[in-house]
Amino acid sequence: MSSTIFPSKSNYIEEIFGKDKAIIGMIHLKALPGAPHYKGESMESVFEFALNDVRAFEEGGVDGLIIENAWDIPFSKPEDIGMETVAALSTLAEKLKRETNLPIGINCLANGAIPGLAVAKANDLPFVRVNQWVNAYIANEGFTEGQSAKALRYRSNIKGEDIKIFADVHVKHGSHSIVADRSLADQTHDAVFFDADVLIATGNRTGDETEVDEISGIKSNTDLPVIVGSGMNKDNARKIMSIANGCIVGSSLKKDELWWNPVDTERVKAFMEEVNKVRHEAGIYVE
Repeated sequence: MSSTIFPSKSNYIEEIFGKDKAIIGMIHLKALPGAPHYKGESMESVFEFALNDVRAFEEGGVDGLIIENAWDIPFSKPEDIGMETVAALSTLAEKLKRETNLPIGINCLANGAIPGLAVAKANDLPFVRVNQWVNAYIANEGFTEGQSAKALRYRSNIKGEDIKIFADVHVKHGSHSIVADRSLADQTHDAVFFDADVLIATGNRTGDETEVDEISGIKSNTDLPVIVGSGMNKDNARKIMSIANGCIVGSSLKKDELWWNPVDTERVKAFMEEVNKVRHEAGIYVE
């Protein structure tokens, strides 16, 4: 395990979700105002689509949710994310929070750590996901830098230390040649040293399976919880969840396994059945 200059942290997966091996359902929001694919739909219609997914995930038995502006493609760089995006995300988060008791997090694409923190603070949400927390890489959006220094200063300024940072270690949808000389262990240490609270292992693209070696390689270099951020499905759930502290799952639980489709409750239930087998074997209480 890696050492750190910081005091030991709580297991924020257990603290936020009430159990280890927590399952976080992904709510892929329809296009928001300002995005090219937004055609003037009412915010109520965007909310209703998301709410149906919330209800399907909740009925299927997940432990938490994360919402992201998935249809705002092509995504802006952090400095170009508009006030209209933050306002829409905040409105939707507030409305969805009223409809569920599940913990909700925010991922503001692309790499919008500060906008995400603003939304989380305004709505008392417990966590944000930041895809590029340290170092840099070439993404679809171009050169993308780590947001940790600015984001943690902003979090301090808004008295938001209760909002936890879920940070990707290897970031999907991009080239990592800039940091190719840094091992997985090095990059894990970087994320820990720059004060992330939970680490995320992912595949190369949305829906791609995360390799077991990737998860194990991160876990062996940190005491922080490590969750999986892509590629989870009922067929690999037992294999991956036996190692990971949780996962964010979306695509495989949608109709026809397409991320832009509605959540299929029966797929969620089948997935959770496999997860609960792992939890039972690990002695984790399941209602």
